[in-house]
Amino acid sequence: MLRTTHVWRTTLVAGALAASLLAPTAPTAAAARAETGGDAIPALTDSRGRTLTLRGWNVGDKAHSGDAALSGVTEKHFRDMRAKGFNFARLLVFWDDLEPSPGRYSQAYLRKIERVLDWAARHDVKVVLDAHQDVFGPAFGHRGVPAWATRTDGLPFTPHPDDWFSEYFEPAVQRAFTHLYEDEDLRQAQARMWRVLADRFEDHPAVLGYDLINEPMGELREGEDLATAARRIERDQITPMYNRVADAVRSVDRDSWIFVEPTPIVGEGVPTGLGRIDDPKVVYAPHFYNGAMEAGGDYDPAARWIENYEQAVTLYPKEYKVPVVVGEWGPLNNSQPNMNRFYREAMASLGRYSSGWAGWEWCYGGGYCAVDGAGAFRTNKELTAEPYAEAVAGAVRSAAYDPGTGVYRLSYDSAGRRGSRVTELSLPPGDWRVTARGGALVLRKAQGRAWILAAPGARVTVTVTRG
Repeated sequence: MLRTTHVWRTTLVAGALAASLLAPTAPTAAAARAETGGDAIPALTDSRGRTLTLRGWNVGDKAHSGDAALSGVTEKHFRDMRAKGFNFARLLVFWDDLEPSPGRYSQAYLRKIERVLDWAARHDVKVVLDAHQDVFGPAFGHRGVPAWATRTDGLPFTPHPDDWFSEYFEPAVQRAFTHLYEDEDLRQAQARMWRVLADRFEDHPAVLGYDLINEPMGELREGEDLATAARRIERDQITPMYNRVADAVRSVDRDSWIFVEPTPIVGEGVPTGLGRIDDPKVVYAPHFYNGAMEAGGDYDPAARWIENYEQAVTLYPKEYKVPVVVGEWGPLNNSQPNMNRFYREAMASLGRYSSGWAGWEWCYGGGYCAVDGAGAFRTNKELTAEPYAEAVAGAVRSAAYDPGTGVYRLSYDSAGRRGSRVTELSLPPGDWRVTARGGALVLRKAQGRAWILAAPGARVTVTVTRG
């Protein structure tokens, strides 16, 4: 999660403006659906070959570390998420808690992670483990990379307690990223850390994959605008890092998905400079944040931010043929006048090109929290809960929800005899009617779920109607 800053906004203007001038006009919704449909952007799949859709939230505890780590996360988080129709959690884990001193891995912390994963499995929530960092780590008053792995060459760091994201542009923080990417001993330490995590949790039923680092950043060069710097850092430093860490994960886990992120600069519609990750199960996991809204402002439909973001963010998965799961999204102030429109348009956009998303964040209170202290959706957040197909046993032809009419329609060609034949739907709280046609029937509907059985090779249409 980021909160935009004056530095962020002003240094990005030149690069973002150039990108918008060079890019063609954003496609209409229908054109975008056609362009990104079919096999242009592959779907995320499970071990049975079913097409997956992930809808959920980030779950984490930045406030507690050491012996108290993860104490702010409870089983209630997963029970409540599942009850509202969500099947996915991006769980924040911290390298500084896992390896407090070089080579000493906290077994207590691993047990805490396992307990959280057990809760997720109990409520049928899939989890991606996210190696989270904010402003690099504890050396700068945040969480992430351990202090012992932080090298600054004596460069200055000035805290900005009222504007923490601007701390990424402090010389010491930027140099720390350079050392992480370039120093061989730190490269090996990062790979070993991930090997420990993957080796411990590869067989856990809740674990879908691993997000290798949250919102990676880097060091700007003299005279370099932020967009240009981001593409260089992604190409020359972050891509090799992902390949190194992916190799470490694969030494112990051959099956889980590996999630890779660009820098947060992608949020302003700047295409990533990431290159190919040489792994067969890669997911592109950008974040979906707008600078003005992260500062608490309202959504401006005339700015065409969603259209420009969608156009830019789909370039990488189209080129490298990898699925997309948006790892974080959601504005700070959800009660602004245009936020109802934002959520409707954002949900439609995410549905066009992604295999799912995790909102920021599942907590009980104000600010970014999805729900209030009583567990009720905060203003406009209820628009994130809609019917969807969690797992489709076949090739999806189309899937869309119309929030105006309260109707969800799914069309797919069912799998052959050797594949799984059961499609699973998720239904948010409320009264929903489910029908299936084309050689299919509704097996069962209960507790916010429905299961569809189809004949092999059938063209199936499923309709879910509210009320």
